[in-house]
Amino acid sequence: MPNIPTVLKDLRLPVIGSPLFIISNPKLVIAQCKAGIVGSMPALNARPASQLDEWLHEITEELAAYNARNPERPAAPFAINQIVHKSNNRLDHDVEMCKKYKVPIIITSLGAREEVNTEIHSYGGIVLHDIINNTFAHKAVDKGADGLIAVAAGAGGHAGVKSPFALVQEIREWYDGPVALAGSIATGSAVLAAQAMGADFAYIGSPFIATHEANAVEEYKQAIVDSTSDDIVYSSLFTGVPGNYLAPSIRAAGLDPNALPESDPSKMSFSDGSSKPKAWKEIWGSGQGIGVINKVSGAGDFVDKLYQEYMAAKERLGLVVV
Repeated sequence: MPNIPTVLKDLRLPVIGSPLFIISNPKLVIAQCKAGIVGSMPALNARPASQLDEWLHEITEELAAYNARNPERPAAPFAINQIVHKSNNRLDHDVEMCKKYKVPIIITSLGAREEVNTEIHSYGGIVLHDIINNTFAHKAVDKGADGLIAVAAGAGGHAGVKSPFALVQEIREWYDGPVALAGSIATGSAVLAAQAMGADFAYIGSPFIATHEANAVEEYKQAIVDSTSDDIVYSSLFTGVPGNYLAPSIRAAGLDPNALPESDPSKMSFSDGSSKPKAWKEIWGSGQGIGVINKVSGAGDFVDKLYQEYMAAKERLGLVVV
């Protein structure tokens, strides 16, 4: 049996809402947690840096008040994503803010850092590190991560290329800690499938772009609703790292999504003298699972739908008694 930290036990649904650059905000995080899944956001979404203090105060106060009113069904814990790459000059400040508010879960990205893990462990927090292959998984655990987020093919943003079957089974050959799986998960039955292949949690991001709480322009939300996996383009052009993006946003930037060069984004140039489109703000990230998203809804309503689908899938397999 996997060794699950106490903070991740007793969730209404085994789901972690992934931190969405620009899009995740306190409103979305709070809605996710109240609905019974782990809500998360990147620390770098708070701009200027001083805003992170305000946002963490808002989240902790609102969830504490909710829990006092609902002791029979408290909110799920929340997580903050930290980019631990050496280029992040806000990291020390943002980690201190997380220590101040005792953020229960930290999601680290772009390089495992033992000293960061130690800081989070100092107040009782846990660290989940996202990885795209088994080699990085070993490095993360060796440096003290408490769990892994396996980012498989089909995930939004900077996705990996490994099949979820291959990635999870290789990790489970040696690791019995918590594993969350990312990659095209947008239904309750897919959440159950992630568990069946060996993950403990589903890691879901793109569907939450099409929610009322998300900090995304309405055109972006509608593009999630209108698009399918056929509209997802995997390219390294926009950030220098391969990622999944929505074709309509690429067309809107004056580019052909079917004929993108693979090159350094700093070398992009346009004949009219315009600057290159900005990844995430103008070129919209998305995973391949959005074909089942057919409307913009509240985050809580989407989680309710996931829960109903999850329980129905378990019933079909005889895993629950009705």
